[in-house]
Order: sequence, then structure tokens, then C-alpha cells
Amino acid sequence: MIKRFDTILLEEAFEFVQKQNLKSRSKILQNIKRAEQNPDNKFFKKLNNNIWEFRTLYSGIQYRLLAFWDKENKSNTLVFATHGIIKKTSKVDKKEIEKAENIRHSYFKTKKK
Repeated sequence: MIKRFDTILLEEAFEFVQKQNLKSRSKILQNIKRAEQNPDNKFFKKLNNNIWEFRTLYSGIQYRLLAFWDKENKSNTLVFATHGIIKKTSKVDKKEIEKAENIRHSYFKTKKK
């Protein structure tokens, strides 16, 4: 299969994944790889215009990594995972989406310098 994008875990997302037990961590990383190759809402879903979520359901726990796209380099599309949460309700909390938006804004602001 063709890889649609590469995923980079920013520090907070990386730390979130590392804190999970080995089987959960493996499942999260496996689902990221699946999302990179297959456009399926089961693994990667749009939350608003700029923010997406990597989705993993494992052992009854809903793991989410919020992320944004960087398509400025036409030869290599990147998706940056900003941070992770364990979801307890059907919706992602607005403050988590705002946090991802703020990280995205800072990223592009720094990138332009």
C-alpha cells in the first residue's frame, strides 16, 4: 500500500504513548501505521478544519492522539500528533481541541521564521 503521509509525534504525544502499557502502546502505533496507508475514519478522523484524531480502541479504553497536517512540502506530507488523551465521553473536549490548535499555530509561526 502507498503511504499517504508520515506521522511525527511531538514531545507530549510521544510521552503519552510511552506511558501506556506495552500492548496498548503497540496497538496505538499499529493504528497510526494503518491510518498512514488507509483513509478510514476508524483510525484517523477529522474533528474540525485543522485538527484530526488518531483513534485506538483497545481493552475498552479509547485512546486519542490529536494531530494536524503540514502539506507545505509537496513531496512529503506530514501529520504532527500534538498530545494524547484517554476519551471518556463521546466527544473530544473543546479544551483539548484548542490545545491542539495552539500547538499547530505555534508550529507554523516558528516554521515561517
